[in-house]
Amino acid sequence: MLQNTSEIRVRYQETDAMGIAYHGNYLTWFEIARINLLDTLGIPYRELEKQGYLLPVLEAQARYFLPSHFDERLQITCMIAEMPRVKIRIEYIVTREEKRLTNGYTLHAFMDRNGCAIKPPDCFISALKPHFMQSS
Repeated sequence: MLQNTSEIRVRYQETDAMGIAYHGNYLTWFEIARINLLDTLGIPYRELEKQGYLLPVLEAQARYFLPSHFDERLQITCMIAEMPRVKIRIEYIVTREEKRLTNGYTLHAFMDRNGCAIKPPDCFISALKPHFMQSS
């Protein structure tokens, strides 16, 4: 499994009149964590695009347990639990001081610029393999 944690600070503009972060912002925070995960893997999303690979979102889901508020620091843990093939599922857990606020996932497809599904690039698979090797 590969995982990385990113921290965000809830901005005032991300809250509603009740001072609670708007639910749609969580998908943006998922994206921030996903981009950071790819960066730590050594394969920035920008580089994948330069190589002709796109990762459109096919599905997104979030489940909310507790609200977040302006100026709170949140941790978004992003995980890839299975080696991708043509699709890749990325899971997220949003916490504040170790309390779970939200969890969810996004499902993406590796696609070329013509909109055809393709296998992930070899460099992507090579970078992931060490995180999925069984210890003996």
